Amino acid sequence: MSLPPGFLDELRNRTSISQVVGRKVMWDQRKSNQGKGDMWAPCPFHQEKSASFHVDDRKGYYYCFGCHAKGDAITFIRETENVEFMEAVEILAREAGMPMPQRDPQAQKKADKRNQLSDVMDMAVQYFRLQLSRGVAADARAYLQRRGLMGETQARFEIGFAPDGWQNLWDHLRGKGVEEELIIGAGLAKPSSKGGKPYDAFRNRIMFPIRDPRGRCIAFGGRAMDPNDNAKYLNSSETALFDKGRNLYNHGPAREAAGKGQPLIVAEGYMDVIALAEAGFGASVAPLGTAITENQLQLLWRIAPEPIIALDGDTAGLRAAMRVIDLALPLLEAGKSLRFALMPEGKDPDDLIRQDGPEKLQELLDNAIPMVDLLWQRETEGKVFDSPERRAALDKSLREKIKLIRDPSIREHYGLAIKDLRGDLFGFNRRREQQGDRGFADAPQRGFQRGGFNGGFKGGWRKGGFAPTPLASTKSSMLVAAGEGADDHLREAVILAALIRTPELLREFDSQIDRMQCVDRDRSDIRDILLDCSDRGEMHDVEGRIFEALGPYALESLFALPHVAIAPAVRRAGDLETVRMSVSEELAKLQATRGLDAEISEAEEDLPTSEDEALTHRLHQATETRNRALRSEQEDRAHYDVGENGARINREERDAFDAILNNINFTRR
Repeated sequence: MSLPPGFLDELRNRTSISQVVGRKVMWDQRKSNQGKGDMWAPCPFHQEKSASFHVDDRKGYYYCFGCHAKGDAITFIRETENVEFMEAVEILAREAGMPMPQRDPQAQKKADKRNQLSDVMDMAVQYFRLQLSRGVAADARAYLQRRGLMGETQARFEIGFAPDGWQNLWDHLRGKGVEEELIIGAGLAKPSSKGGKPYDAFRNRIMFPIRDPRGRCIAFGGRAMDPNDNAKYLNSSETALFDKGRNLYNHGPAREAAGKGQPLIVAEGYMDVIALAEAGFGASVAPLGTAITENQLQLLWRIAPEPIIALDGDTAGLRAAMRVIDLALPLLEAGKSLRFALMPEGKDPDDLIRQDGPEKLQELLDNAIPMVDLLWQRETEGKVFDSPERRAALDKSLREKIKLIRDPSIREHYGLAIKDLRGDLFGFNRRREQQGDRGFADAPQRGFQRGGFNGGFKGGWRKGGFAPTPLASTKSSMLVAAGEGADDHLREAVILAALIRTPELLREFDSQIDRMQCVDRDRSDIRDILLDCSDRGEMHDVEGRIFEALGPYALESLFALPHVAIAPAVRRAGDLETVRMSVSEELAKLQATRGLDAEISEAEEDLPTSEDEALTHRLHQATETRNRALRSEQEDRAHYDVGENGARINREERDAFDAILNNINFTRR
């Protein structure tokens, strides 16, 4: 609704801000000068003893010299009453005796209809309240007393009772002159499919009025007294007043309590909310018979930036929590999130308060877990990650969830948190600390740790991967002495440098880079940043991202390597075909050499004793042949002039190496 020009100015002129503020503060009489409209008081927005909160009645503004809160009368109402702008305007307009501007005729007609329906709902509240005090409601009263809801609580929440029978409420309202259309329109009765008189929507149920933030009754929730009833809890059908996905039970009182600093708690049902409120947790709400909707989530964030979801400690409660996570991830903003307080198994908040007291609940609220932790729990709990494929599946699932977050900053922080949790689960952080390696705190932490598993080997964690651990009998062998991974180091450098300079191809090689085990930490960090850029689709400033995360040294040391500087994929950056072919070739060679290393490692582990001189001699030959092939290839690369003869020699040596290896495998079999 738009306001006509001059309406707000007139409202401010008619309103004394000192009177509005005076309802919430105690003026400092020594410091204030009422005649001049110069008023001082302790600030209502933060705890203090001195009078640093200043109200200038002539200018219509307030300002706190302590917390710097400032505004006019409308702002003050919004902040202290926790209401929206138009609601604050309506409150001040009523106090100032100013009628709100008229809506257009169609809108006014709808507003009049809603007002009529609201009046009918209030009549129903009074009827149900009266029935609860009569003999017909003896069982209902006994049930409420067993649940700890005594007379004062029943009155506070206007709990009532709908007697058993088909037309009790219908006959009562018709006797008061209420039109049939209004009774049905309010959701209090339903037309008969057999052509008879409409019948009551609620029968033999304890009734809970549902009110909107302004206090108007818009619907009812009914708890069945018959244990055989098909629906234990039943809400009003949707009407012109009521949309169950856009309202919350106890919305108005909870908003006011949250405005005074209480944590906003989201429970499952009416009884939980009432128990919480009676125990001192006034800022408690519940969805209305459905899982939390996007609209309800936005309502919660308008009340408080970080609501606490307090769900039952059973399977259904956990499922509900997980659904909330999926709903909330795309909607997260800086300062807006959720925390989760999961009740002990088999208990809801009402049970916990009655059995263990409010202190136990407060403890759970104080230790409510962030949403990222519950997301991690869902993806990992009860699962075994004893193979590269399972770990890769976990990584993929988590990446898909994190991609749902629209806010780039929050998405990045979720990646950091997941990276740490992943390191804890697989023991990476602990092993790095034991080996004196740099911990996660010193890493760039762009997204969670990726790659890092060399499937099928037994061993411990090293930089970038799961390293095969040589047996004690082979630690001094020629294979170990040759220096594992030297050529891999060169290939990794070329691959990373090429993709940094031609980031357009990142998406094309994403999965292969993800599996690449980098031989040192800086390369691993660069790989993670490249993959993070690929995930985000942010390839416009890859070098800037690396520089920001790792500093200048990582890039300088990478591009200063001679074999990187002369590599075609780096010298011809931007030539997509050249870079694509070069990166594909280097990745294929990297995969091939690591496969050969694995074969040799397994061959050494399978050596029965050092007495088998024939096998030892063959392994020595294989190692020498491999090293000659690598040296020849490096020399060719260094001169960047690979002749036909040189290529032929490399193939011959590789063929000889393969023949020896095949012979070894045949001997083992």
